[in-house]
Order: sequence, then C-alpha cells, then structure tokens
Amino acid sequence: MTKSAAKANDHDAVDVRDRILETASTLFYTRGVRAVGVDLVVEQAGVAKTSLYRHFGTKDDLVAAFLAREDQDFWSTWDRVAEKYKDDARAELDAHLEWIGERVGRRNYRGCPQINVAAEFPEADHPARKVAAAHKREMRRRLKGIAERLGVGRPDELAGQLALLVNGAFVSSQVLEAGEAIPLLRRTAHALTAAAGQ
Repeated sequence: MTKSAAKANDHDAVDVRDRILETASTLFYTRGVRAVGVDLVVEQAGVAKTSLYRHFGTKDDLVAAFLAREDQDFWSTWDRVAEKYKDDARAELDAHLEWIGERVGRRNYRGCPQINVAAEFPEADHPARKVAAAHKREMRRRLKGIAERLGVGRPDELAGQLALLVNGAFVSSQVLEAGEAIPLLRRTAHALTAAAGQ
C-alpha cells in the first residue's frame, strides 16, 4: 500500500469514527443513553455495526467517548473565558456564569450531559460515570481557584457552594423562565461570595 493510500484509509477511519460519535452524541443527549441502542446509532450514522465496534469496543466505551467530547467542549469554553480575566477573579466568575446561564437557557437544552448520564448509570465503576465524576471534580477545583483569588476565608467551601449553584442551574433549566438563568446565577453567586467575606 502506498503512503497516499494509507493516509486516505486513516482519513476515512477518522471520518467514520467522527460520524459515529457525532450521531451517538446527538441521540444520547436528546433521548438518553439507555434508550439508544447501537443498532439505532449505526442506522443513523450510515455505517456497519462492525465499524462501530472497531472504533468503540463496547457501547459503554461509546458513552464514555460522548462524555469526553462534551467535557472537551465545556472546558475549552471555560478556558477561553478564563484567559480574558486572569487578573480579575470576580469578573471571571461573572463571565462564567453568563455563558453557563446562556447554555442553560437554550431551547434545546436537556441538562448537563454528565449529570444525565450519572443519573442513568448508578454504578460507580461505570466508564461513563467515571468521566462524569471527574468533570464535576474539575469544576469544583476550578471554582476553588477562583475563590482563592477572591481571597475568601474558606475557598473550598465557597467552591462547593458555587458548584451546587451551577449544577442546580443545569438540572433546573426546564423550570426557569426565559432569560432568568444569568441574573439568578449572578445574584446568588454575589450573595455567596459576600457571605464568604468577599
């Protein structure tokens, strides 16, 4: 096989993997993981079942890849925002709450993918649940960094409170009025940081 043919095969394999993951991600998010079987994924992706299992050994691996993809999207947005406010922790927190509030306010928003999957898979050792748990630990770690920069007395406690606030917004999206998420998030965060001594 020539180098150009091998390169084309590699490119085709990446395209197939991406198509499977894109299709599965949409289905998992809109319908729920347990409600979506691999037969539906391969049908909608237009690939053979053997292709799915060549790229993702099991459905659990596909679910974990879906969450890892969501994780990457979430943290890349977080990092872009954080980069703009390196010298102003309060402005950074407000900016994070703004984009998170916008996300929660989308018409097609069905909640945080990590929370949704964790609710579907109670087993602590499930691959997808591990990705979800790591995501939530990382959020608290990042919020603690902001709390430390704010100079509050108990930054870990404030980080826990802010994590509860954000996760609460994720699961409350269906009952919030249009445009309500951002001001609620900000006012509550301001009250929490004021109570924490900042």
